[in-house]
Amino acid sequence: MIGFQPYETFQLLIETGGVDRTNTLLCAACDAFARRGRPTSAETEQFAALAQRLFPSAAPAARAKAAATLGRSEDLSPELEELVVRHLGDDLPDYLVSAPRLSESTMLKVLSSGDVTLGAAIARRGELSNSVLGRLFQMNSRKVYRALATNTAIVPRGPYLSALARSAQMDHQVAWSLAAREDFDAALLAPAFFDLGENDRLKVITAFAKRETPDAPIKRTLEQLSVATSELTRALMKLFSENRRPEVTKLLHQITGLDEVRCGQIAHDTSGAALFVVLRAFGCNAQDGLKVLIHATSHDEDRSKALASFSTLFDTVSVDATAFLMSAWRGEVNLLDMTKPEYKPFDPDRRRLPPPQTRDRDPVVDQAIEALARIGARAAS
Repeated sequence: MIGFQPYETFQLLIETGGVDRTNTLLCAACDAFARRGRPTSAETEQFAALAQRLFPSAAPAARAKAAATLGRSEDLSPELEELVVRHLGDDLPDYLVSAPRLSESTMLKVLSSGDVTLGAAIARRGELSNSVLGRLFQMNSRKVYRALATNTAIVPRGPYLSALARSAQMDHQVAWSLAAREDFDAALLAPAFFDLGENDRLKVITAFAKRETPDAPIKRTLEQLSVATSELTRALMKLFSENRRPEVTKLLHQITGLDEVRCGQIAHDTSGAALFVVLRAFGCNAQDGLKVLIHATSHDEDRSKALASFSTLFDTVSVDATAFLMSAWRGEVNLLDMTKPEYKPFDPDRRRLPPPQTRDRDPVVDQAIEALARIGARAAS
């Protein structure tokens, strides 16, 4: 049998005359097993037989304490894991996250209870089998999906990718977590675009750079509108320069068909990302589009870097791609079509906007950015 340490434990059993003997023996046995090096299979079986007899007879507080002590061991059999899970009490979620090892059978048994708190705890673990992952995705719980979205050990592909993308449309916290990951296609976050921060919005747009997209339902509408690009840019410049954003909202509603709430978000988006999508969808190039963006974006800080990013996006993101993005805002397209081989990114490893390269930049555009920035700064002051 495993040698118990310290000896004072057994001395206590003698001095108390057997009072609380089960509680004391259970805690001592679990402590000895947790401290011991890798036990043999015979020792594990022997200890499991003892523990299975002691746990039911011990007091609740002693069972919880013994289970917490036993849970520190890295050499638990499925039977011992079951004892820990059954008796740990309120500390069980923490154990499910931090346990050194946890068998598939134990995780599946925990998940069979349908407890979303325990499911979310398991969803944060690194070594999840396909069986466990499948059960987690079937739980249909925000708490579980938020945990899955932050777990970088889970590769988002196949049905898991589809499930996470759909969850992002309904839960902004899932969208935030996925936007922060380099292994997730940011284009699939298009429906959650307005729930994201400025940098993540640019990441979504960048995901459409040099990329083929399915035909967008809104594309034909944009082509049929009798709106000249030059007239549109002049009107928007005037309205933004005079801070008449409610009128911008009405104008965007008329020419895009988006609902007024969405158009109001675009008109008041001082980052300029949403407005860029509209401008590019109507065929604006960098020269015309930047004139509008300099008046529409915030002047609280140096915007030259942001404008340089937009300049690159005007060259790399096609009109068709922005039309598809607008259709995603309207819920008219299935974003999961973007996972088809013909629509995947040209360079799968690229997820962020590359730094501007001097040799690829048009000096005329650079001069225009600097001039527009100065004009905007004077107008803001």
